[in-house]
This record gives sequence, C-alpha cells and structure tokens, in this order.
Amino acid sequence: MSLVPPRPLRLALGSLALGLLFWPLAVPAEPNVVAVNVDQAKLVKLPARVATIVVGNPMIADVTLQPGGVVVVTGKGYGATNFIAMDRGGEILVDRLIQVEGPSEQLVTVYRGVERETYSCMPMCQRRMTLGDGDHYFGSVVQQAGALNGQASAAASGTTASKSN
Repeated sequence: MSLVPPRPLRLALGSLALGLLFWPLAVPAEPNVVAVNVDQAKLVKLPARVATIVVGNPMIADVTLQPGGVVVVTGKGYGATNFIAMDRGGEILVDRLIQVEGPSEQLVTVYRGVERETYSCMPMCQRRMTLGDGDHYFGSVVQQAGALNGQASAAASGTTASKSN
C-alpha cells in the first residue's frame, strides 16, 4: 500500500497550495481606496451630481473635478489622505481614502553619504526628481528642467529666451 496520493490528487493539492500562496497578490484593492503613485494621475468616476470636492491634505494629493462626475487624482507626496465629494446641497456622496506611493518604474537610487540621488533607468539612466533626494541634486534637476521648459515655450511662441546670471 502506497502512502503517496494518486497523481490527479497531487496536482489538485499542488494547485491549491500555489493558489493560497499567491492569494494575497490577487486580492483586488479596497474599493474605497484610490492608489496612485507620486507624480502620476488616475481618473476616478463619481456620481454626475458631484459639485464640490474637499481634499484632506492637498500636499499629499490633488483632486480636480471634471465634467460628468470624473475626478483626476494626482499624487503629490507620500502618504495617505482622503477626499470627500458633495452635491450642491452639501450631501456627502463619496468619502474615499487616497494612498500615494513611490514611483513604480525602474529606479536606481545612489547615496553619497546622507545625500540621495534618483535615476530613472528605462532603458538608459536619466536624472529624476524624487521627493527625498538631496537638496543640491534636487535643486539642480529642478533648475535644469525649468530652463528646458522655458526654452521650449520660447521656441513655441517664436521668441528667444535670454539667459541671465
């Protein structure tokens, strides 16, 4: 008499074990939680009669009402906050949590002592502004991005931007 279960039973038990192992990964997000990454936006459909949006902490997320009951949720800083959607009479239609997380792309983080620099490597590594980067690095990237945007705006309008020191 063999103590090994028949092959179909072993396959079924193995499949069940794998399913239980990966079950937490397959559970959908809480329907009342809007998960968004920093510097990214997500569209959320709300009832069409929404007239007012209140954001708990606008430093973490921005919520902008669009026509037809659609809101744009933009991640601005790490953490959690909420937003409340009300109709013209002040009745609360929706109260949802917003969870803002770090970027999901392929990042490389370089530490130089306590200073941090972040690079987006898709496929070549380029400098990236990320909350928590060192002041000098972050400021340098912001300044370069601003100069580039200024040049692009000037070129689009047909004028030239002058550099001032």
